Amino acid sequence: MRTTTKLWLGIAVLILISPLGLVLPEYFKAGDAWGEWGMGTIKELAGYVPKGLERLSSLWSAPVPDYAFKGWGEKPLVNLSIAYIISAAIGIAVCIVIMFLLGKFLAKKE
Repeated sequence: MRTTTKLWLGIAVLILISPLGLVLPEYFKAGDAWGEWGMGTIKELAGYVPKGLERLSSLWSAPVPDYAFKGWGEKPLVNLSIAYIISAAIGIAVCIVIMFLLGKFLAKKE
């Protein structure tokens, strides 16, 4: 098996297991994944929200918040798992396109 085939298979497996980030916290009643906290959760955990974080929080909003599509927040876990898989595929595709374009731009033909 070629190395690139192994790479694509590995990426496909990672895409397919991405809903584990949704399923496992639900199964173990663990709450949010570490580091994926909103301002309310940070305030609850730390007792306050750092001023810099509060000031910069409006600077960026995710293109697909919570890895789900608009209106999917209240759907069953199966639907949210599908949204996770689609989000992972979109994210990886965007990264591949950016790296490809960057490589084309930086590679100099002589």
